[in-house]
Amino acid sequence: MGTTGVIARTSSGAAQSTSDEMDQLCINTIRTLAMDAVQAANSGHPGTPMALAPVAYCLWQRVLRFDPTHPIWPNRDRFVLSVGHASMLLYAMLHLTGVRAVNPKYETLGRLSVTLDDIKRFRQLDSKCAGHPEYRWTSGVETTTGPLGQGLATSVGMAIAAHWLASYFNRPGFRLFDYDVYALCGDGCMMEGISGEAASLAGHLRLSNLCWIYDNNHITIEGNTALAYSDDVATRFIGYGWNVTRVGDANDLEMLERAFRTFKTTADRPTLIIVDSHIAYGAPNKQDTSAAHGEPLGEEEIRLAKRHYAWAPDAKFLVPDEVRDHFQNGIGARGLELHRAWWAEFEEYRREYPDLADQGYRMLRRELPDNWDRGLPTFPADAKGVATRDASGQALNALARNLPWLLGGSADLGPSCKTRLTFSGAGDFGVQSPAGRNLHFGIREHAMGAILNGLSLSKIRPFGSGFLIFSDYGRAAMRLSALMEIPVIHIFTHDSIGVGEDGPTHQPVEHLASLRAIPGLITLRPADANETVEAWRAIAEFRHEPVALILTRQAVPTIDRTRYASAEGLRRGAYVLADSDGGQPQVLLLATGSEVSLCVEAYELLKADGIKARVVSMPSWEMFEHHCRDHPDYREHVLPDSVAARVSVEKGSSLGWARYVGRHGHSIAMETFGASAPLKELQKRFGFTSENVVAAAKSQIARTG
Repeated sequence: MGTTGVIARTSSGAAQSTSDEMDQLCINTIRTLAMDAVQAANSGHPGTPMALAPVAYCLWQRVLRFDPTHPIWPNRDRFVLSVGHASMLLYAMLHLTGVRAVNPKYETLGRLSVTLDDIKRFRQLDSKCAGHPEYRWTSGVETTTGPLGQGLATSVGMAIAAHWLASYFNRPGFRLFDYDVYALCGDGCMMEGISGEAASLAGHLRLSNLCWIYDNNHITIEGNTALAYSDDVATRFIGYGWNVTRVGDANDLEMLERAFRTFKTTADRPTLIIVDSHIAYGAPNKQDTSAAHGEPLGEEEIRLAKRHYAWAPDAKFLVPDEVRDHFQNGIGARGLELHRAWWAEFEEYRREYPDLADQGYRMLRRELPDNWDRGLPTFPADAKGVATRDASGQALNALARNLPWLLGGSADLGPSCKTRLTFSGAGDFGVQSPAGRNLHFGIREHAMGAILNGLSLSKIRPFGSGFLIFSDYGRAAMRLSALMEIPVIHIFTHDSIGVGEDGPTHQPVEHLASLRAIPGLITLRPADANETVEAWRAIAEFRHEPVALILTRQAVPTIDRTRYASAEGLRRGAYVLADSDGGQPQVLLLATGSEVSLCVEAYELLKADGIKARVVSMPSWEMFEHHCRDHPDYREHVLPDSVAARVSVEKGSSLGWARYVGRHGHSIAMETFGASAPLKELQKRFGFTSENVVAAAKSQIARTG
């Protein structure tokens, strides 16, 4: 389609030079696509895409190292739209630059990632243009965004990844990894606490490959930001150790490009570009906060806006041919040349460093090295046992020796969570040591979760750890890891009232239930040291599933696997650990984690009384359900319908256990918060004793008899 009825002019109405006219034509194409898409959907946010169209245009067309024909090229620059409600800005760029779709096998397809029909069906079922950008759904979207501030913190993980990847893979004459990360944010992102956490860490680490672009337009849903926000953002970021520069007019392409050049030449710290903008349409300088945050402009206002842009007022979804050609000759040609040069360099690198090249290939495809499970420990039976956090620390270190891109840390709780990598050469990641495998997130649980997402999106295998009670602080980021189907490892210790004297503020009660409620998240609570090792063996093979590994602080008995079933049963999510001697059991005892050994004790007492019991260890409900879907008879094998007498035992909320014990089954669980006292006293107070399990089992048998 040509440009009939479309004339690009400056706000003063004067004709521009040919080059300037083309710039303005492209910018106005972005703007009008956003207006038309939101209007057609009768839903969305047109204001921010309209205001920031020049920023996105300048960055993509003049700066970004990105090949639209291969949007997963490993050394591409990353663009993160932290203001996810401005999704039409990104969709317009993906369409106009001709980004190609990629399938789950990492194969680039010939078709567009975002077609014009997708844009016409913005926010509609099965359109690639969802309400907020979604990773894995739309190629070219680097991360799912929407909750404000998440994109910013995720971009920090991507920037950390670039430094680590460069230190591990780059060699003299070979710069395989040196990409930059750009994140576009707004006032809402800056107000969210996660942005402060992430910016503080980024400044501390001097991530010079990180550039945040702050749309300083003073508008939120309720009105002017002066209602609730008066931060001096520039001074705040200078205090974080950032380089701060400012562009006084979002429409000034030359000043924008100059700001990006400043970022590129700043080698010792991240950069914040503050861009002053206003949402204007119809008439210059008219502001409308509703259009910025969730309402279409309306047909008449769109006509006024298009007239202001010297655009054909009744044209819908107009994309001039010369706009596509211009992007193809700009970012398209530049990105293709850079991409081809990189692959040529990689082929030479492969000849000189074949082992490293193979590792890089496997990492990028989320594949494991040969002999990846070599050296994983086994633990002898021991009534005193060990804490599962200690067993996990040993397994993690063994696994990390074999899996070089497994790295992570904790929110200042590494010694307590046993997540420090202690083998020779592991080291600490820092400004002077970017090859370090131990990350230190500080007391920043929320930012840690999002940074882990950024690392995973860069194909590193990351883990982060903390106390289970503090999973609340990082829940939003964990939810996104599940939504994006990326294999982030969340390690949580101090998993129950077993924390003891620390009291109810540190004793998680509802947290297991809340984590199990997140679709796609695998929650794993192993019963003893050997189940913990099997948990790590399973985790290593996950490619699209994030996991929450739940571990004890206190020692738990190491189960005698010569008397009871092998810990390999963990791979099925639930398995028969101890069974009755011949014949059907009279009662099922179901448990996870530290309470499994309690059920084994009760099983032996019941057996002495002539009662046939079965102990089922259920470390992961999600893995059990997955296994049952593939093997429909397995559920009946483990939990036979004919056995109605059932007791579940878990030091957390009973919520959800009814699906396994039945409507009339009994759950020994926490129905209140805990208390501050030694563990043995707490167990008696709340009924976590073998005697109480036996009594509940006998009661269930009598009821169903």
